[in-house]
Amino acid sequence: MTRETTADSARGILDRIVALGDSPQASEEQLAANHFLIYMGLLMSVGGLMWGSLCLAYGIYVRSLIPYGYAVLTAINFVYFRYSKRFEVCRFVQVLISMLLPFLFQWSFGGFIPSGAVMGWALISLAGSLTFQDARLGGRWLVAFLALTVASGLIDGRLEAFQIEISAQFTTLLFVLNISAIATIVFILNVYLLAKRDEAMAKVAEMSSILKQMFGRYLSTEVMNSLIEDPSRLELGGKRKRVTIMMTDLRGFTAMSERLEPEQVVQVLNNYFEIMVDLVLKHDGTINEFIGDSLLVIFGAPRPMEDRAQRAVACAIEMQNAMADVNERNRANALPELGMGIGLNETEVVVGNIGSTKRSKYAVVGNGVNMTSRIESYTVGGQILASRSVVEEVGDILLIDSERDVFPKGAESALRVYSVGGISGRFNVSLRRGDQIPTALEQQVPVRYTVLEGKDVGQSIRDGSILRLSRHGAEITFPHPIDLWTNLKLNLREVDDQLSVRGFYGKVLDKASTDGHTYWVSFTSMPPDISAYFQACRQYAAPRSSAGSHG
Repeated sequence: MTRETTADSARGILDRIVALGDSPQASEEQLAANHFLIYMGLLMSVGGLMWGSLCLAYGIYVRSLIPYGYAVLTAINFVYFRYSKRFEVCRFVQVLISMLLPFLFQWSFGGFIPSGAVMGWALISLAGSLTFQDARLGGRWLVAFLALTVASGLIDGRLEAFQIEISAQFTTLLFVLNISAIATIVFILNVYLLAKRDEAMAKVAEMSSILKQMFGRYLSTEVMNSLIEDPSRLELGGKRKRVTIMMTDLRGFTAMSERLEPEQVVQVLNNYFEIMVDLVLKHDGTINEFIGDSLLVIFGAPRPMEDRAQRAVACAIEMQNAMADVNERNRANALPELGMGIGLNETEVVVGNIGSTKRSKYAVVGNGVNMTSRIESYTVGGQILASRSVVEEVGDILLIDSERDVFPKGAESALRVYSVGGISGRFNVSLRRGDQIPTALEQQVPVRYTVLEGKDVGQSIRDGSILRLSRHGAEITFPHPIDLWTNLKLNLREVDDQLSVRGFYGKVLDKASTDGHTYWVSFTSMPPDISAYFQACRQYAAPRSSAGSHG
């Protein structure tokens, strides 16, 4: 058997002995206490065997029974621990014999000097008692140790009757062995405690890293650290707070997802969220919820944020500008392009942890959340709409492209919304415009349209004509007036049957002329074949447009 094999075998036996009191239900802290108790008993038993053998070598037979007895009592206590798993009882017995027997051994030798201050071994039990329990219970063992020490001092002179004839050399040897053995055992036990501390700290660091990775997907680093520093923020309950809420939504995503394979839908969303989430966290927003293809983001909670509205606006603009990167990724993977609308609202809501003690979520509750969703519903791809409260909170540095009144469902009065174009000041960012210049068509493109009533298609189908086209919208003339912000479902006329049944969607944004019924309609959802048809129309009309018909 090699030296390594022998060492491994001995280590395996020691591990089994140390773990004899363990149970599957025990916590890490309890296991550490169990193992420390076993280590202390084993080390002191080794010292007891050493002392007993030394006594036998010098012919001190009767007194050798005390250190040998310690080893025997320890073995019995550990066997009891193995089958009962009653740590408190085993601990009490072990600390008791570890404290009493050194004093008894000292008294049997005739006092402090003849025994080489063997009572010092009781200090090990005192250190052990503090490790196993709180300071209050450990204090009781300290009182017991001090009482035994004082009693030993009082009776020391009367113990001469038990003193035996031993040489000065043996007495010196006793002092050396006692001090050396006690120091060695204390050192070994402290090494064990330090190893356990380092192991615990490593686990804490690992858990902290895991938690940061988990929460880092939802919260900014600043917000996450505030929750780690103050765990009371995670308690159930809510508080009223002034926050800025952002709601995003992908235009036409539902219709698009029906045309794609599930794996492609997931890929589209991952590409989108990967970029958007980074921008939210960059501006210290708190992602409250993923709602399908939508994001609900809070600025100003859980940590207060004085410039929350400015951060929200800057974040929204950067998110819109980043859609170019999202669509570039989509094109590279033969996936359709996306358009995103964003609604912003400054409001007072209740924020906090809602749910049960077993499962809860950090949520925002209040009418302001619903209002943000309604504001967002009026957006088209590439647009940011903000409430009056956001405009007032941001101030003069906010750049407004346009404003108008809308009438949300269920609202008692009109709601004024503002189309955001940029923000100056320290953020200094503005929307990057895409292909907004429409191309005048050589021939009008006939369409058939239906006004959408909520999510239901209206029964009235009428005809109209596209006069000018851009990549994201069209100038369309209608036979009758249409309210702004109306959602439309459109189909091409005078094309083959396969193309004519392909519906596409748009929202009426503005009136394109003071007379007649011509409006600018922004496309919100469009199948690839319709998009290809419109692209061909623009390319065919491009030479005429470049000749100067339209600037």
